[in-house]
Amino acid sequence: MNVRSEIGVGLGHLARWGLRTVFRRNASQLPGRIALTVDPDIISRLAEKLQKGSIVVCGTNGKTTTNNIIASAIEAGGQRVLCNRAGANMAPGVVAALLPGSGADWGVIEADELSTVNIVPELRPKLMVLLNLFRDQLDREGEIDRVQDTIARALASSPETTLLVCGDDPISMGVARRAAEAGTKVLSFGIAEDLHMPPERVPEGAFCQVCGTELVYDYRAYAQLGAFRCPKCGFARPTLDYQATNVHAGRSGVEFDATCIATGDQVHLRANFGGVYMVYNLLAAFAAATMAGVDPKTFQRALDSYSPANGRLQHFDVDGREVVLNLAKNPAGFNQNIQLLLEDKRPKATYIVINDNYNDGRDISWIWDVDFERLADEGKSLLVLAGGLRANDLQVRFKYAGIDAQIAKDVSAALEAAKDMPKEQPLYVLTNYSALWPAKAELERMGKRHE
Repeated sequence: MNVRSEIGVGLGHLARWGLRTVFRRNASQLPGRIALTVDPDIISRLAEKLQKGSIVVCGTNGKTTTNNIIASAIEAGGQRVLCNRAGANMAPGVVAALLPGSGADWGVIEADELSTVNIVPELRPKLMVLLNLFRDQLDREGEIDRVQDTIARALASSPETTLLVCGDDPISMGVARRAAEAGTKVLSFGIAEDLHMPPERVPEGAFCQVCGTELVYDYRAYAQLGAFRCPKCGFARPTLDYQATNVHAGRSGVEFDATCIATGDQVHLRANFGGVYMVYNLLAAFAAATMAGVDPKTFQRALDSYSPANGRLQHFDVDGREVVLNLAKNPAGFNQNIQLLLEDKRPKATYIVINDNYNDGRDISWIWDVDFERLADEGKSLLVLAGGLRANDLQVRFKYAGIDAQIAKDVSAALEAAKDMPKEQPLYVLTNYSALWPAKAELERMGKRHE
């Protein structure tokens, strides 16, 4: 390190100490912001201290969970990991995570898609995991081709990085195709069987990434993910390097067989947090952890002890009522949450909260692409509540879905609205980014978290 880097690291450590010790505040970004101000190249300096290298995880949905499972699995194997577990996934958050760099074996880093162009060329990871790409934060990210261009440029600036990509996602495979043409080694993962899932009303990625012809599918897992192919030019799901088969996914958890095609090794994985999308997350995490030297038994042991955090599928008990909290910030994420909710056959309530702060995206027109109509089929067995800064917009959307939704200003008000329901009937709280932390804090004050 040069003098500027040393000063930046020192000031970053001081800021971390002050935030945590004096102010009792989160130190996931400010120390990194200070260090970057002193030395704009500090990511590359800190990367030099990682003894075995780094893994970067990006994608629209699931990156925090996947990233943290990879980190936990590598740690369970006895190696030291630096990780931005709280989800601070832009350059300042990455720097803050890497500041304690001396002696670490791996950096396991979640990266915002548009920030990959600032992170990947500096970090030069051994592996980059691309989970999926959906429209998200439309006013910040723009259309999906801008996100694709950014990730492709990031990979082109780090030629030694291997790309592990969801082969079931044609949009992600559009990035992988460009990366492979530029010399990047590409490996793929996906679900190798038909799960017979209900189709979504507005699937994304309907057209070929090469010639623009409408894609055809042998089957879909969810959204645009599935066994796709172009009938005109041959663009198609690749032969998968890591496959999930014998998949069982539901509200209570998932289990499946994970197979590495190159070696023929197969292992049965299970986790007590559910959804088809979680199969993809776990398969990607398994593949990445395996490449980092983690054996299957150690990976499963890490899964057994892993508890979803940061509001992702967290369960609380509030005065005897189960409350399930999860992040939902775009049509694909919401539709998967709706699927999980519908798999719970009990009468229930759901409180859906949408804000339009900067980190949410001010454009919420995407709520019209969510399959809320599926909730209308539940009739009187489902109480629907709307909240957040855009609660009235949600009410209008629900009206057109055939749902009469009440407004609740917060989780306490939602629980009050559900007070006449029997205690054994749960409340599902689905929020976007800026609403997640207040809801989580409120639930932690009111009830007990289920581990």
